[in-house]
Amino acid sequence: MTSRPDIEAAAARIAPHVRHTPVLELPPAALGTSCAVSLKLEQLQVSGSFKARGAFNALLQSGAREVIAASGGNHGAAVAHAAAALGIRAEIYVPAISAASKVARIREAGAVVVQGGATYAEAFAASEARRAETGAASVHAYDQPEVLAGQGTVAREFEADAPGLTHVLVAVGGGGLIGGMAAWFAGGPVQLVAVEPEGCPTFHEALRAGEPVDAPVGGLAADSLGARRVGGLMFGIARDVVRESVLVEDEAILEAQRRLWSTARVVAEPGGATALAALLSGAWVPPPGARVGVLVCGGNCQPGSVAG
Repeated sequence: MTSRPDIEAAAARIAPHVRHTPVLELPPAALGTSCAVSLKLEQLQVSGSFKARGAFNALLQSGAREVIAASGGNHGAAVAHAAAALGIRAEIYVPAISAASKVARIREAGAVVVQGGATYAEAFAASEARRAETGAASVHAYDQPEVLAGQGTVAREFEADAPGLTHVLVAVGGGGLIGGMAAWFAGGPVQLVAVEPEGCPTFHEALRAGEPVDAPVGGLAADSLGARRVGGLMFGIARDVVRESVLVEDEAILEAQRRLWSTARVVAEPGGATALAALLSGAWVPPPGARVGVLVCGGNCQPGSVAG
């Protein structure tokens, strides 16, 4: 089980390789919300998303000279970036739904890209078959202890830079991010709110079933939040810590992207804007007196796509 000491150790390990991303404080009038909002700008992280934290933490502990990973895009870009920085050969398997900009970013980092399969699950199966042939190390996108500990460093930073938060909204795909953050916030005053697109209700369905189950994969943010099911490791942590799970429509995600740009000149990909969409659309309503944090978790998209 990932713990706060694991996350503290990860933070020290990855510090030379990742950015301590800023927090932007916005008053209620800025976004038209009932409360002030603290935005954690993780789209400014190296490789364009929080994924670099888990990738570096896993690779730094692996001692590997070659790594194979599967990704919808952001994890692949993170592993490719970390591998290049550490002198490790990387081979990344991506599904057909991956955005061209993300595939290009993986290639630009020097990784070998293998594209095929309709979904992340199919790309992962192909990557595992290849790994069995080569003996390369694996960095799972969300279901690996080292990855969860790395992602948990986001919560550690957020808590330090925005003290007094009562609620933090987090987008969920496979669950590595919210699982790591839940490990940090467990037993404390911060309430985590999971946010997913209606087309990718993976964690929502797992909570309803009481265990990870297959869920639909589709919609605007499927390339970053489109895992078929949440990881078992994260579910064991998050089911007891996450207070609420809400779903948002694609149009709400688009509007959140537009508002981030028009209000703060922040470029967020659909998955990166999903958490804020819950607040702006009313899918989640903060209780009176709430101090709300929102994680903008990724920005790997074409800037022109959000400037409408």
